[in-house]
Amino acid sequence: MTRDDFSRKNLTALPNLLTYLRVLAIPVIIVILIPPTSGRLQNLAFALYVLASLTDYLDGILARRHNLVTSVGKLLDPLADKLLTCAVLIMLIELGKVHAWMVFLIIGREFIITGLRSIAASQGLILDASRMGKNKMVSQTVALLCLLLHWERLQRPLWVTGTVFLWISLAFGYWSAGAYFVDFYRKAKALQSAPPRNTPHESAQTPS
Repeated sequence: MTRDDFSRKNLTALPNLLTYLRVLAIPVIIVILIPPTSGRLQNLAFALYVLASLTDYLDGILARRHNLVTSVGKLLDPLADKLLTCAVLIMLIELGKVHAWMVFLIIGREFIITGLRSIAASQGLILDASRMGKNKMVSQTVALLCLLLHWERLQRPLWVTGTVFLWISLAFGYWSAGAYFVDFYRKAKALQSAPPRNTPHESAQTPS
């Protein structure tokens, strides 16, 4: 990142402001879901999660359409998504709607992929988002929406649907994790086998 990345213009760009709002929604959702909570409060958390998910969708569109993609946004956007997801999942454990071991597997996968991306970036490699990763995100969002919503008559079907989609997101998540490792291995191998570039000094000594 350069000094320009932290200019007031970049920090206050509309997509970044939407990301900040998503981050600010996290502690509010946590407080709302602290047991003992009521069905009405769960629905309030559901509404906040819906709004936060919409800001995630909107900030990406705005950033690309109006050429407002910034380094700060690239850093904060995925971080905000992960924090929001992890916060909701942990609170759902407290409410008895999700098993702790499943949440551990989901969060553990995120740590693993974040670490892999960091290692790849240090080598100048970019790991593109996979189709399975996007499917994971969609199915995870559907799962959390179903598990957050409190509707007395449909509590059981909502829990079953949410759990099924959470299993689907877990499968997509580790499938995509495997694809990321394969992608990293191929790109790292190609980087190692690539001929070293001549420096200007070396080029000057090369006979014509």
